[in-house]
Order: sequence, then C-alpha cells, then structure tokens
Amino acid sequence: MFERDRAARGAGIVLGEVTGGRAVARMKVTEEMADAHGIGHGGYVFLLADTAFAYACDSYGPLAFAQGAQITFLAPAQLGDELVAEAVERTLAGRNGVYDVTVRTAAGAVVAEFRGQSTLVTGVPHSG
Repeated sequence: MFERDRAARGAGIVLGEVTGGRAVARMKVTEEMADAHGIGHGGYVFLLADTAFAYACDSYGPLAFAQGAQITFLAPAQLGDELVAEAVERTLAGRNGVYDVTVRTAAGAVVAEFRGQSTLVTGVPHSG
C-alpha cells in the first residue's frame, strides 16, 4: 500500500512499525514545508499524523477509510526537525474505530495530538 501512497512518499514520510492497531511514521521538516512564519506548515504535520492513522487503521487487513479527524497543534515544528507520529487504536466498535496519534520531535517534545475516526469498508479486500 505504501508504494502507492504518493502524498506520503512525496513529503518524505518513512513508514516504520505497523502492527495490529498501531503504526509509526517519520518525516523530516524541510525548507519546502515552511509556512510564512518560517516554521513547519501545519498541513504537513497533519499529513504525517494522518498517514500513521491510515496505516494503523488498515493494519488488520480490511480496508478502512477515515470518517473524520481533528488535530491540536501544541508546539511549532521547526525546520530540520525529525518528526515521529505514533498512531494507537483506542477502540473498535463494529466497523468504527477511534485512533489517537501523537506527533513528537525525535527528542520527544510533543508537537501535536491528532484523533481520527475510521470505518471499515465491508466486502473490500485489502490489497497489500
């Protein structure tokens, strides 16, 4: 699936560990990701968190889609920062799931908290 994920690959996101209900993704904040204030644009932080969320949702095999997500930015991502997003499943109820993603710098400082809601698509096989 990651080979077809052009948005994540284009942003330089690297997928790490993916296990049942959990995924880790990393991204370096580059000059091209700077906003008008010279810090990492929030859209890229959201993209990183959303990527970890997506792979945690799909980790069981059935295809899942996001039905909603929100993010709280707690600290700016600085240019050159290596960001790590860890997605963890909080609950699955039928076809619906809730996942929390913490985005940290490599040094451990929290940059953002993201919560995503997913839904499994029945009858659609996951294609790797």
